[in-house]
Amino acid sequence: MEAFNASMPLPFSYLFTSEGSAANSSSSSGDPWMDTRIWSKLPQSLLDRVIAFLPPPAFFRARLVCKRWYGLLFSNTFLELCFQVSPDRHCFIFFKNKIHSTYSYQNNNSNNNHPRSSSSASYSMEGYLFNPYEITWHRLSFPLIPSGFSPCASSGGLLCWVSDEAGTKSLILCNPLVGSFTPLPPTLRPRLFPSIGLTITPSSIDVAVAGDDLISPYAVKNLSSESFHIDAGGFFSLWGTTSSLPRLCSLESGKMVYVEGKFYCMNYNPFSVLAYDIGSNNWCKIQAPMRRFLRSPSLVESKGRLLLVAAVEKSKLNVPKSLRIWFLQDCGTAWVEMERMPLQLYIQFADIEGGRGFDCVGNGEFVVIMIRGCWDKALLFDMCRKRWQWMPPCPFVGGGRGCSGGGGGGGGGGAFELHGFAYEPKLATPVTGMLDQLTHPLQSFSC
Repeated sequence: MEAFNASMPLPFSYLFTSEGSAANSSSSSGDPWMDTRIWSKLPQSLLDRVIAFLPPPAFFRARLVCKRWYGLLFSNTFLELCFQVSPDRHCFIFFKNKIHSTYSYQNNNSNNNHPRSSSSASYSMEGYLFNPYEITWHRLSFPLIPSGFSPCASSGGLLCWVSDEAGTKSLILCNPLVGSFTPLPPTLRPRLFPSIGLTITPSSIDVAVAGDDLISPYAVKNLSSESFHIDAGGFFSLWGTTSSLPRLCSLESGKMVYVEGKFYCMNYNPFSVLAYDIGSNNWCKIQAPMRRFLRSPSLVESKGRLLLVAAVEKSKLNVPKSLRIWFLQDCGTAWVEMERMPLQLYIQFADIEGGRGFDCVGNGEFVVIMIRGCWDKALLFDMCRKRWQWMPPCPFVGGGRGCSGGGGGGGGGGAFELHGFAYEPKLATPVTGMLDQLTHPLQSFSC
């Protein structure tokens, strides 16, 4: 066991409830299976293995039991064990995004009705973790993230933050559970609000940055993409791989989805899907289903499949308005409808949404649908159970303007909304060690 400082502050700010713990302890005191004479003889290695299976909230509560358990977070042996045996947990993390009355759009020739907050939009340096299995919220803090950075992507237990300033983009990878902080080298080309994709495996990191090329201090065009790669085999490419985007494309700002070796993002005017093949370094377009009748389309990943979630409005035809989910077939060009929101629920959803639009994020078997312009209304869809339900409002987010039915609100000076990402809490993310080994090359690369 490595030495640790018992007075060291915890690198997280989870807020957990502990209701019922006293009752549980009193009820189990007479249970012979909980006899301390038995459990006190349990080998430490086996006990560590049991602890490694705990979900993060339970683990951080358990650290308060004794000094040894507190020090597990600083033990490389225990973190390696967590990396090997901890199960995947499909959660979501949300950030507050203040809504201003003015917006900047991707370009003047696009009919993209999805405005992006101007550079004055602010993210708070705390996030809100939602557990869809237990329908609970937890709060996380990011004290090490400097001002002027916004969250942009998540993968493999790490969150990626990007600099807000126009120009070459600086990126930071962080693990909020252990307080790690790892910078990436700045991109080579100046950009405004590019789309950013991130995928992390146990042995590699891939990042793609696309669009919003600054061709002058006052003009942007979607011209190119650049990518970063590093793997355990010793190969790395520090933004040296570039590719031209398809002509006349209008990317959705800031959002990419990774599925089976490709990054995907929405293209507007008309709606289509842009796909970037990492291996071949090529972009292509995929036609969207019912593209002339879609509203607020979003791409999400679910269990290795690419899903498209959108409202369908064919007012001139005898087809009811609805919210539908399609998945992309293995051929990579055809879509199949897999789910449709129940009509009564869609009527209720449309009344609250009021035409403002919505955003979606998926993880595992869950899809979250967030109404733009408010923070307290979101739907959770469980694809395994085929169950739709309204999520409880985050208890740590008060004070902003919420949503009431009828499409009101959403753009006031004090209003904000929640911007979400798929997130899998992990205590151990050893892949960042590859970046630590390149510290000196990364620092000298930008000169």
